[in-house]
Amino acid sequence: MNESELYKLRHSLAHVMAQAVLTLQPDAQLAFGPPVDNGCYYDFKLSKPLTDEDLPLIEREMERIIKEDQKFDCTTLDKDTARAELLEERQTFKVEHLDFLISQGNDSFTFYKNGPFRDLCRGPHLETTKAIPRGCFKVDSIAGAYWKGDEKNPQLTRIYCLAFATKDELIHYCTMREEAKKRDHRLLGRELDLYSIKNEEVGAGLVLWHPKGALVRHLFETYLKEVHLDNGYEFVYTPHIGRSTLWETSGHLDFYKEGMFPPIELEEQEFYLKPMNCPFHCHIFKSGIRSYRELPLRFAEWGTVYRFERSGTLHGLNRVRGFTQDDAHIFCHPDEASKEISRVVRFSLQVLKTFGFENFHLYLSTRPEKRIGEEKDWDAAENALRAGIEETGLPYTINEADGAFYGPKIDVQLEDAIGRKWQLSTIQFDFNLPSRFEIGFTDVNGENRKPYMIHRALLGSTERFMAILVEHLGGAFPSWLAPVQVALVGVHSDVYSRLAEIESCFTEHKVRYERFDDGSFNKRIRHAITQKIPYTLILGNKDLENGTISIRPYGSSETEVMKLEEFVAKVKNEYPAKFVID
Repeated sequence: MNESELYKLRHSLAHVMAQAVLTLQPDAQLAFGPPVDNGCYYDFKLSKPLTDEDLPLIEREMERIIKEDQKFDCTTLDKDTARAELLEERQTFKVEHLDFLISQGNDSFTFYKNGPFRDLCRGPHLETTKAIPRGCFKVDSIAGAYWKGDEKNPQLTRIYCLAFATKDELIHYCTMREEAKKRDHRLLGRELDLYSIKNEEVGAGLVLWHPKGALVRHLFETYLKEVHLDNGYEFVYTPHIGRSTLWETSGHLDFYKEGMFPPIELEEQEFYLKPMNCPFHCHIFKSGIRSYRELPLRFAEWGTVYRFERSGTLHGLNRVRGFTQDDAHIFCHPDEASKEISRVVRFSLQVLKTFGFENFHLYLSTRPEKRIGEEKDWDAAENALRAGIEETGLPYTINEADGAFYGPKIDVQLEDAIGRKWQLSTIQFDFNLPSRFEIGFTDVNGENRKPYMIHRALLGSTERFMAILVEHLGGAFPSWLAPVQVALVGVHSDVYSRLAEIESCFTEHKVRYERFDDGSFNKRIRHAITQKIPYTLILGNKDLENGTISIRPYGSSETEVMKLEEFVAKVKNEYPAKFVID
């Protein structure tokens, strides 16, 4: 089933579900019922609340409707007739939406009818309800919603229905969803003691990194900073706040003020928490006279920024109000742009592969209708981005006219262990800020020229990347990233003196360990497993006699016997290699 047919299926099921709800609650008010990526939903104003126990009743009623082989018929009504009939049906939300459409200049409207159910709708739909494959849907859940998504409007009941082309696809989706629940970074963050968000006192969307989570963050940030330095980046640090004049120059107060925290007044001047690092990097560039010989300049910063996200959109580490971006800004000669894009694309992909991601899809967003800058610069930028993508040999999609007004971009989408897709890295040209901040360099002829400026966020943000990484790995970090690399478990107290010697060796070689002495042997092993520690070192009588240790990797019931020095070398060799992009 192609995307068009799947859309029709899901749209048709939304109408069937609405009919089923009206059969059970005839006085229900209809709102909207669109198809979505995994099925459809419909919003209702109900006189009687629904519970999860009602969902099977709705599903059975839908199955009955489908068996009736009701035909989806389309009729067109003029605005006066449409309004009069919706008023007669007492569908107040539909009347309000119709009035809005009329105000936009529409004077005729399509309605789709199947059986006794009719809805204001553009379509399309299947021919009949019987065209819906058996077993392809499931009435899934209930949630709250607001009419037209505005919290000032009446609250509605939203019913979700999963829908796929076949029963097998539905089963696969449900299986993957259950797996996703087990991998949820919010759940694993608590279980592994990585971080917390205390909305009540600290504030919504503000993350507290616990020692173990902070250590994971330190480990991957340290690795990334080292490979950045190896690849020609220079690190900078910038303030968390800036005067209002900075954000006026950058344009943020004109175009992004709603996403910024309110100003702080100090000494009769307004300061704002920074939503982005870019303006500061522009000032570092213009802090001195720049020559073409200095270019390219690659400024990198793990800079914490603050954005006023609406409370309803906050979600674990995925969407927060204070987060750290692995920002970099490349200032280069226009003739160097193609080479720089090639390097940064390959650099980004190599870093992501280091964390165990293998499947990527790239997107090139080209010039929108409204834009700034010269056409020759847009041509050069788009050609550089396209060449950088094609050099990788990876699949890519061109999003025509979807670039920002200030430049085209590449987005990198990756696939995690259970097939979910995440948009991560962004490589973005900017023809706006160099002009706004009047930055320039002296070319070979002694003339002042504007550099090309390229934004590059590789992980996007530390917080969101941690969420994706935890869910990709199911919380089982590789040993180089794990806050505890080895759990030490002695079979009985006779081996404790030898365990102390092993601890000294691990301390000397900087192997991170935790000793498990409390409880029975089996309880200690289970504890190591629930903490997802990469290796459990088990020491028993035979190990004492032979001068060996027994190692059980996480996820395995088998143990491997080896010398202590062998194991230390093994752990140290699991650190990822550094790399340099030519």
